[in-house]
Amino acid sequence: MLLDEPGRPLRAAELPVPEPADDQVLVRVLACGVCRTDLHIRDGEVTPSGTGGGEVTPSGTGGGYPITPGHQIVGERQDTGAVVGIPWLGWTCGVCRYCTTGRENLCDRARFTGLDVPGGFAEWTVADPRFCLPLPAEVAADPIAAAPLLCAGLIGHRTYRFAGDAERIGIYGFGAAAHLVCQVAVHEGRRVYAFTSPGDEEAQAFARELGAVWAGGSDEAPPDELDAALIFAPVGPLVPAALRAVAKGGSVVCGGIHMSDIPSFPYADLWGERVIRSVANLTREDGASFLEAARAAGVRTRTTSYALDEAERALEDLRHGRLEGAAVLTI
Repeated sequence: MLLDEPGRPLRAAELPVPEPADDQVLVRVLACGVCRTDLHIRDGEVTPSGTGGGEVTPSGTGGGYPITPGHQIVGERQDTGAVVGIPWLGWTCGVCRYCTTGRENLCDRARFTGLDVPGGFAEWTVADPRFCLPLPAEVAADPIAAAPLLCAGLIGHRTYRFAGDAERIGIYGFGAAAHLVCQVAVHEGRRVYAFTSPGDEEAQAFARELGAVWAGGSDEAPPDELDAALIFAPVGPLVPAALRAVAKGGSVVCGGIHMSDIPSFPYADLWGERVIRSVANLTREDGASFLEAARAAGVRTRTTSYALDEAERALEDLRHGRLEGAAVLTI
């Protein structure tokens, strides 16, 4: 499934099986999750390196359009036969000041799967073996359930870790990432407060089913002050709302690659040593950390499956909130 240019629907195409370069391996795709970042790419809000036209353009050495999206890949390496996970971060230089200090997610030359390098909305793809994450046997056995772990899980967990030792955690936008983070947080004894689109009673019931102590609309105030708020919805006005909901010393962590503009707010809302921070991409260490946390918590993904040629419909269902949990393309 190809994206020829921003704003155009994805189209099905027959292409040759890709030839891996010397530093790549050929991977047969088994399943690929559909992420909100894929929607930002489709809409031109995130663009390949050097193409311009988007508010956010991650650095890298991309090849421009057409793009094969998809960065929550579960696939079989053709050189070893191992089932692996291929995440958003697809390549880094390994020598810059970020890569050499444990911050490869900030590498200025990074390449991203499904943006700068071919993604998983396809039957075959290629990948840097350094960024093919080994999957535990029980995870690899169910590629559809495993796919959302590769971005919703990994970046969601990185976002969650920035909440520190917060006891009362608000989660804004209860979709793919939130339903995984919620399970880990509840397992660790945190109190989760879920914020959904106003009136979305199904999502609120889903959050309570996963252990949230409270669920309501994003236009509501929680019954208790929060120690931290995690924002997964790409909605800028949620930032000042979350700031007003957190106690002094609390953090607001924005977990997406793109967000609409944050409106101005009075300094009093930030005062009291409150913090706003973003999360950029992920590291391979995040992969190992989250997969272990997910195993310990017994995390279960809730998925809606689509055929490969239904990728455009999956994106539109994601856009309009017509699915529960995560969308996954079955290959």
